[in-house]
Amino acid sequence: MAKKISIVIVSYNVCRLLDECLVSVKRAMQGIDGEVFVVDNCSSDGTVDKLSPRHPDVHFIANTENVGFARANNQAIRLSESEYVLLLNPDTVVAEPTIRGCLDFMDAHPQAGGAGVRMLNREGKPAPESRRAIPTPWVSMLKMLGFTRRYYMSHLPWDKPCQIEVISGAYCLLRRKALSQVGLLDEDFFMYGEDIDLSFRLLKGGWQNWYLPYDIVHYKGESTQKSSFRYVHTFYQAMLIFFRKHYGHLTVLLSLPIQTAIYFRAVLALIQMVGARLRHFINPRQDHYERTA
Repeated sequence: MAKKISIVIVSYNVCRLLDECLVSVKRAMQGIDGEVFVVDNCSSDGTVDKLSPRHPDVHFIANTENVGFARANNQAIRLSESEYVLLLNPDTVVAEPTIRGCLDFMDAHPQAGGAGVRMLNREGKPAPESRRAIPTPWVSMLKMLGFTRRYYMSHLPWDKPCQIEVISGAYCLLRRKALSQVGLLDEDFFMYGEDIDLSFRLLKGGWQNWYLPYDIVHYKGESTQKSSFRYVHTFYQAMLIFFRKHYGHLTVLLSLPIQTAIYFRAVLALIQMVGARLRHFINPRQDHYERTA
C-alpha cells in the first residue's frame, strides 16, 4: 500500500545540520504513514557513515559524484510510492505541527498541486522568499532595479493560507498526481531555479500553488557556499536557463535587455565578491569586526 508522504532530502557536506533536520522530521511525522529518503551528493564529511546508524529508518542513497539538486531529488522520487512528496532542505528544522497541517490542507483542497510554508530565519523572522512570484520579464526587471514587492508578493498576509506562484525548494510539498502530470524536476538545472520552473509548470498544468502559515526554520545558505565563484556562476546560469526555456519566444528587443541584465548582475556579484576578499586580505581584523558588530 502506498504511503501518505515521502520526504526527500538532498545533502552535501552538512552532516550536523542534516542530523538536526532528521530529528525534527521524526517528531513532525509522529502518527503519519511516511518514509524519508536522504540522497547524499558525494559528501566529504562522512554524512552517510555517521548518520545512517543514527537514523536506521531513513533510506540513504550515497551518490559517487555530485549530480546536482534536481537530479538527486528525482532519484528518490522515482523510488518512492506515496500520495504526496515533500522536498526538504537539509538546513531546515521542521516545527512539529507543520507536516500534518500541510497534509490536512492538501487533502481538503484537491486543486492544490503544491504548498510551501512560512520559512523563519535564525532570528525567527519570516523570510520574504516564503512567497514569490514567477519571474516574468517585467517582474525580473523590477527586482533587478530593486523593486521587490511584486516578486516577494509582499501584499499577502503571513497568518493565512494564500495562493502564490513559486514554492520554495527548501520546503516543497507536492501532490503525486500533479507531479505525474507536469513531470519531475528539470535536470538542466544543477542547483537553483528548479523550484521556480516546477512551480511554473504546475500553474500551467491547471494546479494551484499555496503558501501555508506553518513554520520551518531555514538556516539559509548553510547548505551552500554562497561566497564562492561557483555559486555566482550556478545561480545566474539557472536564471538564464529558466528565461530561455519559458520566454525564449520573445522578440530580441525584449529578450536581449533581460539577458544583458542577468549577465550584468552576475559580473557585479563577482566584482563585489573579489572586492570583499581583497578587503579581508588587506585588513582581516577590520573585516572580522564589521561582520560581527
